Amino acid sequence: MKIMQVEVKAGRAESEAAQAIVLLHCEGEGLGKQDAAVIDKGLGGALRELLQTREFEGKPHETLVFHSQGKIPAKRIVLVGLGEKKELTLDAIRQALGYAVKRVRQCKADSFTVIAPQVAPRGHSLTEMAQAMAEGAILGSYQFTAYRSDNSPGKDMAAMTVLTSQKATVRQLTEGVRRGVATAEAATFVRDLCNHPSNVMTPSRIATEAKSIAKEENIALKILEQKDMEQLGMGALLGVARGSQEPPKFIILEYNGARKKDERPVVLVGKTITFDTGGISLKPAENMEHMKADMTGGAEVLASIRAASRLKLPIRLVSILPVAENMPGGKAMKPGDIVKTLAGKTVEVQNTDAEGRLILADGLAYAQRYNPVALIDIATLTGACVVALGQFAIGMFGTDNRLKEQLRKSGFKSGERVWEMPLWDEYFEQLRSDVADMRNIGGRGGGMITAALFLSKFVGNCPWAHIDIASTDWSERERAYVPKGPTGIGTRLLLQYLIDRSL
Repeated sequence: MKIMQVEVKAGRAESEAAQAIVLLHCEGEGLGKQDAAVIDKGLGGALRELLQTREFEGKPHETLVFHSQGKIPAKRIVLVGLGEKKELTLDAIRQALGYAVKRVRQCKADSFTVIAPQVAPRGHSLTEMAQAMAEGAILGSYQFTAYRSDNSPGKDMAAMTVLTSQKATVRQLTEGVRRGVATAEAATFVRDLCNHPSNVMTPSRIATEAKSIAKEENIALKILEQKDMEQLGMGALLGVARGSQEPPKFIILEYNGARKKDERPVVLVGKTITFDTGGISLKPAENMEHMKADMTGGAEVLASIRAASRLKLPIRLVSILPVAENMPGGKAMKPGDIVKTLAGKTVEVQNTDAEGRLILADGLAYAQRYNPVALIDIATLTGACVVALGQFAIGMFGTDNRLKEQLRKSGFKSGERVWEMPLWDEYFEQLRSDVADMRNIGGRGGGMITAALFLSKFVGNCPWAHIDIASTDWSERERAYVPKGPTGIGTRLLLQYLIDRSL
């Protein structure tokens, strides 16, 4: 998908010659004395009349298109509701722009101007508000058309202009747009990777994507092949990959934008199963096609390091991707098999469909080599997460309170909220094996918790957080800025955390 161009400029709304002008409006509020009022004057009071007759009220998700009939330079006015002013959040603005861009597209326009609110939501800066605006518009315009013979079901949105009447705010708004374009671009990149079918997006193709990202500024790449993994002793990852004709990959990308040479890195580890049949413990056929997105975590750490480079964040960042395909071939790992991990611990595999934690075990153990200041893994790990949290919350576990609080705050800013679950040692009783150090499943009860507890045995003493995105990585319906299918949710959470850490 081609990313729309977003710019900020100072100017007068009533003089803006745009295909459409988007006005964001809070429920129960008047037009005030600023841009909306000036536009309304040019339209002979038409907007005020719409509010008075309650044809438009400013409720959340509400939109209305008004044609100017040549009374002002702009062809159309698109009114978009924000809900009540006292409850206004960054995500309400993000959602409003998502709905706005869809409404503009319905009008057969390919560009628009949005009037920047003069006040940000309580507790947030104009920069953060502009970031949310850019994110909402770009994410809301997303379409995946690579395999359509008719090319596109709707017109691509080419450009958005954020217009402010206050020249003093241009710098803040521009910085916000810069961040918003980078984070939204990262999320759309993840959606694209996960939308490609698994016969295209193989472990080798993931390696090709990593090589492309390594061309970005200050990024270095290392790819371990199967023989390298065998020499290192990555028995868990190799066990998962045994049933597939596709050779596994172990990808390490390093970005260094730090001001200090000896700065410890943040390390991200992403589950990258390019397709998950469940292996010998075969999944049901229904919805198995969704498993092309079981590589979402890996796609997100790939996108995060590219965005960190493009934003020139002053940090060290390492992205690790253990990559494999989980298939039920003649050489496939079987229930009852025992594998030896890179950390030296042995695991009795009682269910081959609990493969994500196995490849992450080797990824997390490898991450210890970097002495990370923070270690975060992200994965479509457990169906239990979907049962526990539904589709609007990301499961979070961790060993470091400061890291968890930082992720919680970044989650609220990004609109990709996390919810902490317990990580208590008592649950490890469910993972005890009669023949190995541990087994890879702990039964039905607390499945999300036992999976996280399994991972915790491979993270050493560094600050660690585990993010389970299995509840949010796929959407059954289209929402404001979330498409049907792969969502890319988790990408902006990671990037917001990295941005906040850099400030």
